[in-house]
Amino acid sequence: MKPFLDVSMLEPCEPMERVLEAISQLEKGDFLKVLHRREPRLLYPLLEKLGYAWYCKQQAEVRFIILIWRENDTFARTAALANSDKPSA
Repeated sequence: MKPFLDVSMLEPCEPMERVLEAISQLEKGDFLKVLHRREPRLLYPLLEKLGYAWYCKQQAEVRFIILIWRENDTFARTAALANSDKPSA
């Protein structure tokens, strides 16, 4: 399963809250795909502290795709990175 979350139209701090809520529900092998209007740099230290890894790719001038998975979940990491070049859902 690969949950998708579009936070591109939300006001700060709601995108971070939604992402943190969504990642808490990830199961082994899952990753979260997030569509955001900017790179969420303040989110990264929180993800690291909680044991998550991520990959961020800018798709357009104002569009970022962030893929998040549990740090030690190699299956989810592989699936997320294989999905990194695909358009968002």
